[in-house]
Amino acid sequence: MTTGLPRTRIKDALASSCEYIHLCVKGWVRTVRRGKEVAFIALNDGSCFASIQIVLESAMDGFDVASRLGTGACIEVEGALVPSPASGQRWEIKAQQVRILGDADEDYPLQKKRHTLEYLRSIAHLRPRSNTFGAVFRMRSALSFAVHRFFQERGFLYVHTPIITANDCEGAGEMFRVTTLDPVKPPLAGGRVDWSQDFFGEKAGLTVSGQLQGELFATAFADIYTFGPTFRAENSHTSRHAAEFWMIEPEMAFTDLAGDCALAEDFLRYLVTYALEHCGEDLAFFDERVEKGLLAKLEALAKARFERMSYTEAVERLQQSGQGFEFPVQWGCDLQSEHERYLTEQVVGGPVFVTDYPAAIKAFYMRLNDDGRTVAAMDLLVPRVGEIIGGSQREDRLDVLLQRMAAFHIDPESLPWYLDIRRWGSCPHAGFGLGFERFLMYVTGMENIRDVIPFPRTPGHAKF
Repeated sequence: MTTGLPRTRIKDALASSCEYIHLCVKGWVRTVRRGKEVAFIALNDGSCFASIQIVLESAMDGFDVASRLGTGACIEVEGALVPSPASGQRWEIKAQQVRILGDADEDYPLQKKRHTLEYLRSIAHLRPRSNTFGAVFRMRSALSFAVHRFFQERGFLYVHTPIITANDCEGAGEMFRVTTLDPVKPPLAGGRVDWSQDFFGEKAGLTVSGQLQGELFATAFADIYTFGPTFRAENSHTSRHAAEFWMIEPEMAFTDLAGDCALAEDFLRYLVTYALEHCGEDLAFFDERVEKGLLAKLEALAKARFERMSYTEAVERLQQSGQGFEFPVQWGCDLQSEHERYLTEQVVGGPVFVTDYPAAIKAFYMRLNDDGRTVAAMDLLVPRVGEIIGGSQREDRLDVLLQRMAAFHIDPESLPWYLDIRRWGSCPHAGFGLGFERFLMYVTGMENIRDVIPFPRTPGHAKF
């Protein structure tokens, strides 16, 4: 029978200040070491990186069964928390009773202590039980909370923007289609699919960004943010792309580009500081096993001065560097990762905002500067990664926005509501986007986006 004691999380047991207390822990067996008179089980319940050692003595009822448990078995242990004579651990539990909740046989895939990340991706349903992914997903949970805490402390309204939409915010046409039409024999009109007969009466897809709807809410609540899933039907197999990922997108009324940069700096610094203060055990693991120097990198960013330079200045600095880049640098071309890293690592030696990009290479909704050539856009670049945040002041002038839409061949009739918020009560406003997985890669040192999202969705992979 299950013990009447409430379950104590292993994290709390290890942090206890009292010895010889009677408690109950539950978790999954990591390792078992057996002797004739005693056995040692490393038990982990996911509440922290460390496992707690369970000591089983031969006099205990059920010792023969419990001492032969396999890795991966789920057990309940009742016993006393006692000082541990072993190095590296303060407490262990002297078991009085062990109950098997779910056994595991020799086919359990996580028998070895170390597995390749590629192999662990193939068993995404079990990889959270590994040390690496336990640390990753605790970090993801902690920083998700930190995101909300940052904005809530500043009075921002949290908005759930739609997942299904008829608007392609980025204009790249990489949306997943949402339809109830027969894929084999869809209704036709004039030789084309008649979308008016679809569920929504028009083409609809999964959102690529909540920004446009966020702008609408900013004109009613001033400061808002979104934090939700977004989707890109981009047939990319790189380590930085996934078909489903999470975006954080604040939008602020009465704010210009300078204010946008200031919030982005505060936000990034806040998240990194939060990780350093609340996720030390997991960060130590990443620093030791994943990216040497990770802690020093994060500590430096938390204290760094965030520089600013215009795109024009950045191009000039790159051209004058004498560096042989794979992609040539010239005004009017987008900066590549190698250019961004050179600016942060060699020119500035820290994070830098690059602002005022050529209008032709940025989105239609970015505010046109007085020079008529550039827009009030910004990218925040950090060492070893390059761009981590992108944003802009939005075009709040109806006539200029219509001109920009025409230049990008966007039909005004496709976004009447977006234009309405420029007609009635328009105001300066700005915002930015931070890809949550990209940030998690930076703060953990993990090199593949598939390894910082619980169930990655990539071309050809939607199994789990």
